[in-house]
Amino acid sequence: MAKTVIFLFHDDNSSLEAGSHVAERIRQVAEGQGVELEVFCFGPAQAALTEESDDPVRAGYRHQIEALTRDGVEVHACLNAANAVGTAEALISRGVTLEYARDAFVRYALEGAAVISF
Repeated sequence: MAKTVIFLFHDDNSSLEAGSHVAERIRQVAEGQGVELEVFCFGPAQAALTEESDDPVRAGYRHQIEALTRDGVEVHACLNAANAVGTAEALISRGVTLEYARDAFVRYALEGAAVISF
């Protein structure tokens, strides 16, 4: 099965909003097209998942990521980064799977995944 990965790294509002929106749009058609979708949040975008912010775009990003996990999309974040800043439990409670980024990146190469970065 073909695989598409949405890789969210940047934490500017445009990247968070566009990346999470594109992930949702792909989710809507992926199964019918025989494509597996995965989202990987890393660096600043990973931190934005657990930050305290009332900004509507950033709150929308967190909500969209949680909705993707509820809809069965695998959402991953870096285990090492989460442990370093103490956010592992908060991410897991949002349905995020923690894995070492290095392992995920090698896995994507082995799977021949199309990786789209925001």
